[in-house]
Amino acid sequence: MNQTIVVALGGNALGKSPQEQLSLIKNTAKSIVDLVEEGNKVVVTHGNGPQVGMIKVATDTSATHGGGTPSIPFAECGAMSQGYIGYHLQQAIDFELKERGREGQAVSIVTQTLVDANDAAFKDPTKPVGAFFTEEEAKKLRAESGDIYVEDAGRGFRRVVASPAPIAIVESPVVSTLVDQGFTVIASGGGGVPVIKTGSELHGVDAVIDKDRTAALMATELNADLLLILTAVDEVYVGYNTPKQRALSQMDEAEARALINAGEFARGSMLPKVDACLEFVSGHPGKKAVITSLIRAKDGVRGKAGTAIIAGANGK
Repeated sequence: MNQTIVVALGGNALGKSPQEQLSLIKNTAKSIVDLVEEGNKVVVTHGNGPQVGMIKVATDTSATHGGGTPSIPFAECGAMSQGYIGYHLQQAIDFELKERGREGQAVSIVTQTLVDANDAAFKDPTKPVGAFFTEEEAKKLRAESGDIYVEDAGRGFRRVVASPAPIAIVESPVVSTLVDQGFTVIASGGGGVPVIKTGSELHGVDAVIDKDRTAALMATELNADLLLILTAVDEVYVGYNTPKQRALSQMDEAEARALINAGEFARGSMLPKVDACLEFVSGHPGKKAVITSLIRAKDGVRGKAGTAIIAGANGK
């Protein structure tokens, strides 16, 4: 096939603890190596919600209750999560390559994603992160730091951070070089570590970038042929979980936008994935994005599974 493919792994491909992740990731690696085995160049992105949350909760709780561990800034927690998820992925991919007698190696990169310091999202943070606190604790923390805490579903108070739009991936030239040299690259985990530019310096900021949007940006910056978003379902559906549920095999831009406007895709699950696909294919005839499940990844690339999203109306 000889395509350059950016693969965006959903949370079902990893796990909620290091132990669960080590188990699940063996199957994840099989699906990735299936694509490599067919001659494709592969870049893997992934989520990090449970992982970064685990790291942040551990340090926040210790710091708040006198455990001796300082609270670690959210950007650093993101970098830490990229490191350990990348370590697990590259280890599993390398093992699977060797098991099949294939040459090649996986490598993971702690990746930074540039955002605009003036992005409107910073004025209206909405993404809960880290530990739960009592109202009294939250008020004290806000007075000390200026951070915003809100009640989260009656379970306590949590800090909220912004979700700005990704502008550029700092390490994409390095990713491109490694891909050209035949490496399977793991990058932009959790949407990348959000950074802003001040003069010639980059500074990490407390924010969460949508991982699928970053995957789309990575695919664009690498001039990839295909964006493959892997999730828990085999296809995108209209009328999901209703008697009128129907799978979609393909959508062009106009069809996808009409379905978005009709409210067919849930805001917290399928909508950001469809939006990311549109960001990648819009204005780029010949490019394609596919949403499917992890176990159908190879069939999705072959056009035998999943929902393809293509540029233009009626594929033009």
